[in-house]
Amino acid sequence: MKHLKQASVAAVLTLILSVWLFCYQLHTEGVGITVTSRLQENGLLVGLAVVIVFLFQLFQDQIGGGFAALKDQFPTVALPTTQSNPKLYRTLQLCLLVAILVIPCFGSRSVLDLGTLILIYVMLGLGLNIQVGLAGLLDLGYVGFYAIGAYTYALLNQYFGLSFWEALPLAGGMSALFGFVLGFPVLRLRGDYLAIVTLGFGEIIRILLNNLTTITGGPNGISSIPKPSLFGLEFSRRAEEGGQTFHEFFGISYDANYKIIFLYVMAVVLVLFTLFVINRLLRMPLGRAWEALRDDEIACRSLGLNPTVIKLTAFAIGAAFAGFAGSFFAARQGFISPESFTFMESAIILAIVVLGGMGSLRGVVIAAVVMTVLQQSQLFSEYRMLIFGILMVVMMLWRPQGLVPMTRHHVELPK
Repeated sequence: MKHLKQASVAAVLTLILSVWLFCYQLHTEGVGITVTSRLQENGLLVGLAVVIVFLFQLFQDQIGGGFAALKDQFPTVALPTTQSNPKLYRTLQLCLLVAILVIPCFGSRSVLDLGTLILIYVMLGLGLNIQVGLAGLLDLGYVGFYAIGAYTYALLNQYFGLSFWEALPLAGGMSALFGFVLGFPVLRLRGDYLAIVTLGFGEIIRILLNNLTTITGGPNGISSIPKPSLFGLEFSRRAEEGGQTFHEFFGISYDANYKIIFLYVMAVVLVLFTLFVINRLLRMPLGRAWEALRDDEIACRSLGLNPTVIKLTAFAIGAAFAGFAGSFFAARQGFISPESFTFMESAIILAIVVLGGMGSLRGVVIAAVVMTVLQQSQLFSEYRMLIFGILMVVMMLWRPQGLVPMTRHHVELPK
């Protein structure tokens, strides 16, 4: 057959990897390590996986043709846009906003915590979408800007006593500054080389945070980071000296859920601000320049645009939103350490951008919900990364443009 050799090699590789990953397990006993065989429990699954891989590679042409025919039979669902159906588009936006704001009235604390985490990843995905989706600059070290924003707020509060609202713009500005500085060495790089440099940047930030123990606390991190206040009103049971609590000001009884609801509403406001700014930038010449740089840098240069300025603005603005998300993350958690900002975070954020659709704002929001819920789910905790990988492979085969492909904004001159 046509693909017999390729199918055999793929089956053998699957057998080798599956046996070592699923059929043997390491256990620590005192100072020693023992190897336990799980061949009887997982042997059938390994054999099934090998057969599936062999048959898939052997009949990949027939399977691909079947998928294409099956995909053509499904009706295409087109989401309303500002051009196709502006009234329906605004109505859906309003309904979604109302649903988001109503969640605190009926949701439990766990639901609010999950919703806040989703909104943080939405903000991170939108920021990385500027660099990867709009400007075409592959960034694998985006978590570095996230860490800079978080540590900026924590250090400013610890050493200078700045509140969250005072440190929030400074955190975004500091991350933007690092994005601007990172942009200069990588001006001539694209593709894999750019990805390697940005990956190194993210690891350098994490290593510095680990080693600067006198400033950042090293592996122990920074604790007792204060929560944000509402115009000086604190959400704790007792206010600090000279302050006032939220429940005392309004004459109501204390409830710990007030703080959770306030953090959720804050996350909603930050995400709406991020969407508003990016949406306005897309309609400006800068947004068009990002898309021109992504599509063809040579053509972009021939049109008189400066690729240097365009790349630097993409890095700086994308990093600024990561700084905002990082400062809010630090305020929400109350504790940060370098282990909160590993490469895995960058991979998840990049997966959100790719899964949602490169350059698509709505797609990033939907993908952030899917990825965060899957990440926090306890059903498949052991095989979470495997599910991530399968999901990305299926998306690349079935819908490479993402869940919601990007739509260009059409601008017409007045007649």
